[in-house]
Amino acid sequence: MNLFKSIAVWGGVIASFAWSSAAGQPVAVPVPAEGSHKTKAASSPASGAGAIFVKIPAAAYEVTLTLIPGDAAKGIKPFYLATTEVTWQAFDPYLYRLDEGGTNDALPANADTKTRPSKPYLPPDRGFGHDGYAAITMSFKNARTYCDWLTKHEAKAGVKRVFRLPTEEEWEHAAKAGSELVLDAKSADAIGWFVTNAEGKTHPVASKKPNAWGLYDMMGNAAEWVVYRDKAGNEKGGLMGGSFLDEPASASLLDPTPNNPDWNGSDPQIPKSPWWLADGPFVGFRIACDVPSDAAKPEAKPEDRPKAQEPKPVIKSQ
Repeated sequence: MNLFKSIAVWGGVIASFAWSSAAGQPVAVPVPAEGSHKTKAASSPASGAGAIFVKIPAAAYEVTLTLIPGDAAKGIKPFYLATTEVTWQAFDPYLYRLDEGGTNDALPANADTKTRPSKPYLPPDRGFGHDGYAAITMSFKNARTYCDWLTKHEAKAGVKRVFRLPTEEEWEHAAKAGSELVLDAKSADAIGWFVTNAEGKTHPVASKKPNAWGLYDMMGNAAEWVVYRDKAGNEKGGLMGGSFLDEPASASLLDPTPNNPDWNGSDPQIPKSPWWLADGPFVGFRIACDVPSDAAKPEAKPEDRPKAQEPKPVIKSQ
């Protein structure tokens, strides 16, 4: 595993971010044909057959998850995966407890900061942009708690769906989308935001082309939390896909970058926040969902997957 570092300055603090690449090899990622997607900022893409739509509590906003075919040879069952990284419109109701009477300016009185995040002392979007942009700077615990929050709200509405972070194997399978195309400079610019084109910040989700399975920003923009197991079999959190700070050929596709305490090194709190990463403006996530056992379908071949359709306008949160 090769390591490299990206250096960035945030509010006068120099932060160093370690990443890994698969033996220095070019990253493989499928890129759809030219003209299959129109660039449109702050959009929420629609998927074809097999998609589910998740209503975000206390917001007039939906998240689209598309059905990802399984791979029996690798032990991967079909699952749903969000077509974009979680945006601020989807994250704000959880962060500011809009479902409990909170507002974007203040949490509810006597808010329990042990079960949900406290309000960060720095603007969590780092000034990159808010509506339509990937939610960033959350810890692994924060991302998982968001998934649990969404699951509990759906259960209250009588919907039995379990939301979670994708596993390392699922994420890689979805990112490749049945292909092994080399990510060169031209294809990288078409599908993702990297250090070569991002100008030091994240950009609106779905403003680049999706992969062959209709997934946007799997490479670049914000690196994404996944669940993996270490050599001892312990469940851990790691980042995959690289971010706007990374070179396209260096973005980790096959190996998760382990959770690093340096990503919260400048947090002045004692103890440091378990919810936020003061030095992690490159960290984001997308949600996955299990396919209910009574609704499982035969695995689809890559050529049978629907082509990505045009994005539909974002429904902004209240």
